[in-house]
Amino acid sequence: MKVLRRMAVALCVVTLAGAFGSPTKADEGNKLTIFTFSQPVELPGNKILPAGTYAFKLMDSAGDRNVVQIFNKDMTMLHATILTIPDYRLQPHDKTIVKFSETSQGGPEAIKEWFYPGDLYGQEFVYPKSRATQIAKASNQSVPAMPSELSGNITQPASNSKAPSVTAMKGAQLKSEDANGKESNVEQSFGSNPSNSNSQNR
Repeated sequence: MKVLRRMAVALCVVTLAGAFGSPTKADEGNKLTIFTFSQPVELPGNKILPAGTYAFKLMDSAGDRNVVQIFNKDMTMLHATILTIPDYRLQPHDKTIVKFSETSQGGPEAIKEWFYPGDLYGQEFVYPKSRATQIAKASNQSVPAMPSELSGNITQPASNSKAPSVTAMKGAQLKSEDANGKESNVEQSFGSNPSNSNSQNR
């Protein structure tokens, strides 16, 4: 039954993205995208976004293509600054794609990855280790992780890449947590090869 539920979640991911993700191409440089979520979703850092409309964008600096910031729809309030790792897919899509990881039964699904329309390159969200371990077990997928003590950095104010909270996350050693509770180097589970096993079902 649990396997069937996982399959159902995986199959409806693209449908969910199409149903409540409305891309706005305001700036190709920072990939600004406006999403309207019809249900709560989980972000790294024990952050739950209630159903509503939010703006996702990459940090403005050209050197920070793997730092995503999430604001309210008017971009007057920063909800989170999230470290990500490069994510790849074999074929581009003309719509924004957001995929989710299954969490504990009854809880909001956790955002796993985000692809901007037309891009082969996307963002895989990094979770604090303690939560990454839980999500990996619930979803039966590897989850990139940073040290749990950096969890609070995600919700700290950060206007640029030199903010202490951001530099600490960028300097952290990342790991991969798998469904069996084993830890490995993040490069072993999340390589740059789009044909690796972790990318085939995206």
